[in-house]
Amino acid sequence: MTLAPLLAAPWVIQVHTLAAVVSVLLLLPIATLRKGTALHRSFGWAWAVSMVVVCVSSFGITHFGRYSWIHILSVISLVSLTLGIVHRRRGDIQTHQRYMTGAALGLVGAGLFTVLPSRIMHAVLLG
Repeated sequence: MTLAPLLAAPWVIQVHTLAAVVSVLLLLPIATLRKGTALHRSFGWAWAVSMVVVCVSSFGITHFGRYSWIHILSVISLVSLTLGIVHRRRGDIQTHQRYMTGAALGLVGAGLFTVLPSRIMHAVLLG
């Protein structure tokens, strides 16, 4: 494992990666903490903010100036996060949970594509 490819990457990729790592690390405490507690809410808000950074920064990462199909996940995740927060504020916990779980699955799914050969994270983790 070497951080050299990531450190040589443009700043937007570094920000995107850091926010993604923070988002992934926050998933375990959010999933295991008792729901509705102040700690769960605090971790949840930190996760939501880090996810917004992941999604927004993804639009600064293109391949030869073009967006790819994976950018659709960013749009879906932003919508899912927004709807999850709206439903939580309305007191609809089950729908809140479904939207947040969907956003988390999108994060994990997109993350799996980062380890494909020719990707920076492939070089970081396996290079």
